[in-house]
Amino acid sequence: MERRSFIGKTGIAGILAAGSAPAIVHAQTALRWRLASSFPKSLDTIYGTAEVFAKKVGDLSGGKFQISVHAAGELMPAFGVVDGVQQATVEAAHTAPYYFFGKDDTFALGCAIPFGLNSRQMTAWMYEGNGLKLMRAFYAKYDMVNFPGGNSGAQMGGWYRKQVKSLEDIKGLKMRISGFAGKVLERMGGVPQSLPGGEIYQALEKGTIDAAEWIGPYDDLKLGFNKVVSFYHYPGWWEGGPEFEFFINQKAYDALNPEYKAIVEAASAYAHIDMQAKYDVRNPPALKTLVSSGTKVVPFPKDVMDAAFKHSMELYSELSAKNPEWKKIYDDLSAFRKDQNLWFRFTEATFDRYMQSVQL
Repeated sequence: MERRSFIGKTGIAGILAAGSAPAIVHAQTALRWRLASSFPKSLDTIYGTAEVFAKKVGDLSGGKFQISVHAAGELMPAFGVVDGVQQATVEAAHTAPYYFFGKDDTFALGCAIPFGLNSRQMTAWMYEGNGLKLMRAFYAKYDMVNFPGGNSGAQMGGWYRKQVKSLEDIKGLKMRISGFAGKVLERMGGVPQSLPGGEIYQALEKGTIDAAEWIGPYDDLKLGFNKVVSFYHYPGWWEGGPEFEFFINQKAYDALNPEYKAIVEAASAYAHIDMQAKYDVRNPPALKTLVSSGTKVVPFPKDVMDAAFKHSMELYSELSAKNPEWKKIYDDLSAFRKDQNLWFRFTEATFDRYMQSVQL
């Protein structure tokens, strides 16, 4: 069969199935990008998501499109990656958007806000709701285009030197907490501290902070927090489903041919799913290890949860009154959250509660 006739009859899907794709993909221009991560190499799951993405891009392009991944501090500081992408110092970054709420609070909406969406809802809002469209319009002002880059699922509420027994225990508490959530903690009387993941252990050990949150059992065990503090609270009400992102310089992305753009989209979606799958597999045994080593796992008191919710809603109202970008995207997310919670109430939540009440 002639090659042109074969392509015309089978299409790309047929070519892929026949193993002929490399002949087409290899014809594309060789390309090399650099990606700056906000995370240290020691956190293989979260840092590793960028490596998964880069490998998939290389595989799908037949090795023609290569992306080198650089840990926080190698090319730029953990919190400098947005500037790096915006200024085209690097073509791409992998990070948590809420780290950059200091530029505009709207960044947090692309990641997680207190009492926001869970991981499934966040993915749904991005891919099938208006999330991706709205956030891309916002990020365009920073000369970036975003792709979902993983989700950790609902996180733990962090590590504390002393057990939090009431709202009073939050007052004066110096806590490493993700930037935007620190606004709520501050309203509750706490003292938020902004630190990259690689600096938390030392701050806890030296006593310069009283508490710290990161992600969950797997990463927290690797970082060794249980060696210096004992109380592990839950849930992380500020991160019900935090989405990490791949930020790509707009000009670099626009310069890609259609095939490479499709590869970036496919690779990011693969990496997005891969991250949470790994966390869901690795967190349960890590939690068992923590408990067996003496960690005390305790829920937040109701007055803490109620105060956090109240202050969060007040904060969102204030931001909506003064920041049009925030209001436009938050209004859409809020409406989506309301419908999702109604649906989950009858399905996921009820099923989960029952399954957690029976002996397996």
